[in-house]
Amino acid sequence: MRVLAALSGGVDSSVAAAMLLDQGHDVVAVTMKLWGGAQDSGCCSVGDVEDARRVAQQLGIAHHVF
Repeated sequence: MRVLAALSGGVDSSVAAAMLLDQGHDVVAVTMKLWGGAQDSGCCSVGDVEDARRVAQQLGIAHHVF
């Protein structure tokens, strides 16, 4: 079963994605782009997206940003 995991790059979502993989699920990570303008602050900033991308790469799963 394919599962979409919301991945912020933080500990909670990273561990949840790893647990889904351990349970045998086909996991795809998604991160929401929730900033606007030139500022890199707030929820799911540019830095957070890069953290999520690194976590997905370490887990060996696809990562998409919306």
